[in-house]
Amino acid sequence: MRLTASADPALWIPVTDSLGFKGRRHRKAAIRMLLGQANQALGRTERRGSKLGAWAMSQAAPLLMKRADGRVLVWTWKAEPELVVAMASAQVLTPDVRIARASMPMDYDDTEAFQSRWLGMGEKLVAPALSGTPFTTYTWDTGTHLVTLTAVCGDRERFGTLGSALDDLARSIRIADDLTGGESPEVLRLPPA
Repeated sequence: MRLTASADPALWIPVTDSLGFKGRRHRKAAIRMLLGQANQALGRTERRGSKLGAWAMSQAAPLLMKRADGRVLVWTWKAEPELVVAMASAQVLTPDVRIARASMPMDYDDTEAFQSRWLGMGEKLVAPALSGTPFTTYTWDTGTHLVTLTAVCGDRERFGTLGSALDDLARSIRIADDLTGGESPEVLRLPPA
């Protein structure tokens, strides 16, 4: 299953197709923010050579996402790439994935319903205080796949200001197979009953 989205180019820079110099600064800043959040969660300080590590990862990330062939889409906030990174993914709903979702801690039960025109009814979890890293997760169960958008914020105090932009990004995600050549993106193709 491949995903596609109509992210607002005034707000988001796509990392997924940003090979070479295109989007390099945003990729590197986003990866540096994610590494900093991971270090903070583990109680570590920034390690020597982490800037080189962020650069190396920023060079490899587009190739890895290209290899994922549309199963992973990533964006950074255009005005400030260190502020938020959003990643959409599609995962096959195996019994193990279903068990892992059912076994999540009670802290993650505080979801609200979230409607998407393309994916139907899903769930939204806003977690500003569950851990040191604020994040928002949108999830849709299509029956065969789990479609997820997770946005990680680098600034706890500005986390709440991104809600509507993240909602719009989440609503723009759709399954690429829903569209066929020559149709407008406004047409949703449903499989035969």
